[in-house]
Amino acid sequence: MTQEELDALMAGGLDDIDEIEDEVNETEVNNKKNENKDSEYTEDEPITPPPADDKHKVVAQLDEVTKESEEKAVEILEKMDEISATITDTNEKIQKIIEFLNEQKELFTKLHNAFPHIKKFEEELQKIDEMIQIANKISEENINAENEIFTVMDIMQYQDIHRQKIERVINIMRALIKYMNRLFEGKIEDEKRVKSAKHLQGDETEEVVSDEDIEKLLAEFGAK
Repeated sequence: MTQEELDALMAGGLDDIDEIEDEVNETEVNNKKNENKDSEYTEDEPITPPPADDKHKVVAQLDEVTKESEEKAVEILEKMDEISATITDTNEKIQKIIEFLNEQKELFTKLHNAFPHIKKFEEELQKIDEMIQIANKISEENINAENEIFTVMDIMQYQDIHRQKIERVINIMRALIKYMNRLFEGKIEDEKRVKSAKHLQGDETEEVVSDEDIEKLLAEFGAK
């Protein structure tokens, strides 16, 4: 219920509610008519093809798409390869850190066993264990990230497949163009062809010369 209907109901005007509903229904019907009118297509409406300029050349546009797609795909793969190399290098450095921490752990373990009453050695052992766990976690995450990069690089191979499909469509279109040119090829050169009449009998235009006009012209020439 709208605010107007609620106000009318509070005022006790039930007739006003009916009028409001009628107005709403009429508005909805008019809106639907306008939508249908806008979406209707008339056969008399002229269909003008776009000009044959660089913006509308189909094969040229497809060639540009495949070229740009290939260039961007190569750039993405190169960046992914750089990221993968960085992760590999980082992981190697982390492994060296883990080796150092294990050596420190072995050293402080000996010290703690030799001097168990010194709590500092025990505290350092706990810190080293925590650092080793963190380093191992980072190394594991790096390996997972590198695997994800390889997965993305495999997915990017489909980009090349799509490019090949577009190129196949281009080749088919080019073959059709050559076929149509051969199909409509004539033995007479275009420069030697007789120009066709702009208007013929039966055309809906005032510029057409009728048979009566031709007879009048012949009669005038005969009179002269």
